[in-house]
Amino acid sequence: MARNEPIARHIGIRPDWLARHQEDILEPELPIVDAHHHLHDRAGDRYLLDELLEDLGSGHNIVASMYVQSTGMRYRNDGDPSFAPVGEIAFASEIAEDSLDRTSGATHVCAGIVGFADLALGERVRPVLEAMVETGGERFRSIRDSLTWDDLGQLNGRNSAGREGRMRNERFRQGFACLAPLGIAFDAWIYHTQLDELADFARAFPDTRFILNHMGGVLHIGPYAGRREEIFTEWASAMGRLSQCPNVFVKLGGIGMNYGGFNFHEKPNPPSSQILHDAWNPYVQTCIEAFGTKRCMFESNFPVDKGNCSYPVVWNAFKRMAAGASNAEKADIFSLTATHAYRLTA
Repeated sequence: MARNEPIARHIGIRPDWLARHQEDILEPELPIVDAHHHLHDRAGDRYLLDELLEDLGSGHNIVASMYVQSTGMRYRNDGDPSFAPVGEIAFASEIAEDSLDRTSGATHVCAGIVGFADLALGERVRPVLEAMVETGGERFRSIRDSLTWDDLGQLNGRNSAGREGRMRNERFRQGFACLAPLGIAFDAWIYHTQLDELADFARAFPDTRFILNHMGGVLHIGPYAGRREEIFTEWASAMGRLSQCPNVFVKLGGIGMNYGGFNFHEKPNPPSSQILHDAWNPYVQTCIEAFGTKRCMFESNFPVDKGNCSYPVVWNAFKRMAAGASNAEKADIFSLTATHAYRLTA
């Protein structure tokens, strides 16, 4: 593979393959807020309310979910392009209302909404954010403007232009400064090589809540393949430094993407929850030890992680990882931390 040839981020979903492994649901009464899922409708890849509800209803007690932006999802195509992402907030709000009828209120789908706004607009992003607050009401809670950048090239996607040094960019910081006064958090999607940069950024904005996605994007593919122990040590050390920022929360999960390099999708059968536990637990426990349960929350990252495992299995795996926790600690990482970090009201 050429040095600058991008590596695919997502793994295709194969329902027949996922169906080869079934499990009984562990702790079926435990309340869960799924802190991170997407919705999208792409050619040959539909994951909207019907598909989401099928997963949410597969046995675990999912009481609420957080919708996280999907690039271009239902963006407005008229008027000022800066306001185009407001259409996604309207879309997610409509899904939330529709789901209340479909679930009789038992599960608050899209109880919180993470949208996108171009913070590089500087102060001109403020009216965009205000429009999102007006459109999403109490559901709109956070912005995700991806910061992922790798100076080795292969892990940068087609939308990576302008991300190098983004956290140090003056105009980006001007736009970022608009978040806290409006009560808006920031979902940070970065690679593990950027963790120290994020710590500096979080210290510069102590009044903004940062929610680190996918345990900091630990890379084990491309130029980072074959170095798992070395990279784990580097990542764990950087996470310890980041944990000194009290305004940073962490989502536990999201390493079923290609970046994690676990390659379960290449096996004849999908992984069991025990196999996922054995592979992912060191990362999860490192986060919990560094940040504590009151700043950690589990996420499915579906349907992105669905290429590697099913919804019942991934939550069984998380429950196995939390087996040694107290009831109070379980309440934190499965529901209360997400509720607090995103100020969910539903």
